[in-house]
Amino acid sequence: MATKIRLKRMGSKKRPFYRIVIADSRAPRDGRFIETVGTYNPLLNPAQVTLDEEAILNWLNTGAQPSDTVKNLLSDAGIMKKYHEAKYSK
Repeated sequence: MATKIRLKRMGSKKRPFYRIVIADSRAPRDGRFIETVGTYNPLLNPAQVTLDEEAILNWLNTGAQPSDTVKNLLSDAGIMKKYHEAKYSK
């Protein structure tokens, strides 16, 4: 099963709020997911991001691929750097 780390849109019309979820790559955007690992609120200034770092690193090590937007959020939080160092520090 190919898993993706991606955004699930929540909130009302013109007031977006996103959950960062682990989902099967074949599932629809707002459909079935495996686990919620964080949230993203772009309406606040600066944007509010909460992440479960341990769970995200575990899923990345398992083979989950982040979407482009989630990859940017993880890079800003420093999680992609930790993942890269753990993977290639041999």
